Amino acid sequence: MLTGELRSKIDNVWNAFWAGGIANPLEVIEQITYLLFMRGLDEAHTREENRANRLGKPMERRIFPTGKDGIGKGGGLAYEDMRWSRLKNRDPKTMFEIVSEHVFPFLRNMAEKDTAHATHMKGARFTIPTPALLSKVVDLLADIPMEDRDTKGDLYEYMLSKIATAGQNGQFRTPRHIIALMVEMMAPNPKDVICDPACGTCGFLVAVGEYLRENHPKLFHEKESRDHFNEEMFHGFDFDGTMLRIGSMNMTLHGVEDPDIRYKDSLSQEHAGDEGRYSLVLANPPFAGALDYETIAKDLQAIVKTKKTELLFMALFLKLLKPGGRAAVIVPDGVLFGSSTAHKAIRRMLVEDHKLEGIVKLPSGVFRPYAGVSTAIVLFTKTNSGGTDHVWFYDCQADGFSLDDKRNALLPQDEKIGPCAKLQDDEHDRNNLPDIAARWKERDGSERSRSRTAQSFCVPKTNITAADYDLSISRYKEVVHETAEHRPAKELIAELKVLEKEIADGLAELEAML
Repeated sequence: MLTGELRSKIDNVWNAFWAGGIANPLEVIEQITYLLFMRGLDEAHTREENRANRLGKPMERRIFPTGKDGIGKGGGLAYEDMRWSRLKNRDPKTMFEIVSEHVFPFLRNMAEKDTAHATHMKGARFTIPTPALLSKVVDLLADIPMEDRDTKGDLYEYMLSKIATAGQNGQFRTPRHIIALMVEMMAPNPKDVICDPACGTCGFLVAVGEYLRENHPKLFHEKESRDHFNEEMFHGFDFDGTMLRIGSMNMTLHGVEDPDIRYKDSLSQEHAGDEGRYSLVLANPPFAGALDYETIAKDLQAIVKTKKTELLFMALFLKLLKPGGRAAVIVPDGVLFGSSTAHKAIRRMLVEDHKLEGIVKLPSGVFRPYAGVSTAIVLFTKTNSGGTDHVWFYDCQADGFSLDDKRNALLPQDEKIGPCAKLQDDEHDRNNLPDIAARWKERDGSERSRSRTAQSFCVPKTNITAADYDLSISRYKEVVHETAEHRPAKELIAELKVLEKEIADGLAELEAML
């Protein structure tokens, strides 16, 4: 967990960027990402040097070549002088010159150095405006103990949280506690192969990594499972170069050595090589409306004929999953009850051809202040042979934060927010997430007998089929009509006293008339 002092330092650097004329939070994070990458390259090179010296053998992987880069006077700058450990001790003016004129060309040209992150550096641009600001940021990063995975991961998460407080770029970031809920419900295992086809900053993939570290620590004891975690488990697609750089660095700083984070326009490109490859899909893709038929991947049109992105993404999830693969994805409410032929086709497909397991209705304020759209989490398993018997519904009314544009925490964030929080009974109405996670596990047991007036309940497939595959919770939820047994005793006593007085007054009037 970050200390208050470290948070304050990051805030100061952030303010310095703004004062220096860089107001776009994505650009700020991107520039810091480049510097973190530079530091990481130097540390990897140092580890390889130490290993070679210890074994008395030549270095197998030399990140910084011998010689000079050939840029500028005198044959250029020695690659050794571009290393973070040397740069950080330079005066601001010299540091600025080396980074802008030598380090960034080096970063752009090292894409063949066998990591996804290096590939994403091809478009690297240096936009820090002054030597003073560069020096200030380098000093901050030099103070952080980067060998501590938790610290550097928390540092980056804290910076990413600033995207969500800076207006229009908030769409890139799903609230961390909602991600944690979806991961908790899916309970990934060490053999899963996981994909987010609209990965953004890789929040879902990072959360899976943290879940596995906490719940399956033994996976790091065996080389095979450790290699699977670092090289085969995590896959993310995006068509925004900035997001690819930021997401790739987020994974690296959270201890995943070589994730598959790559450029792909998920709705427009064919999916050869990815079809049926993944055992788990977690996603909150952007829903931008409609695309032109000419731009939509033909293999998605074969599943559902539509221009609507929210339905195309549902088709994509089915395309990517292998039989038996699971998914937890966020969709706009319209997917659940839309009346078009394509809407009904997708829902019928989930219910009849696969196993639709659950719908979690989210409060409409979850994505404020950027959007007030109502959304839900859809949970299903791809079977190609049906399997839906009951569908579990949960009407989430509180996620731990106020549902206005301020999104203030309603409970202490460190201990009472998220799906694993230990809550008192009177705190449930401020955070439903632990209850969702607990009741989801009972969807094939005690949840089957709950009344449809409750916050969660199950609906048989026959009811859903009869309702033309409508999946909106309001279609099945029953309203509690207040009767005496549901009313607080004080209210009933007060009403009885009023009634008693009215009867007494009525009797008095009757006696007067007689």
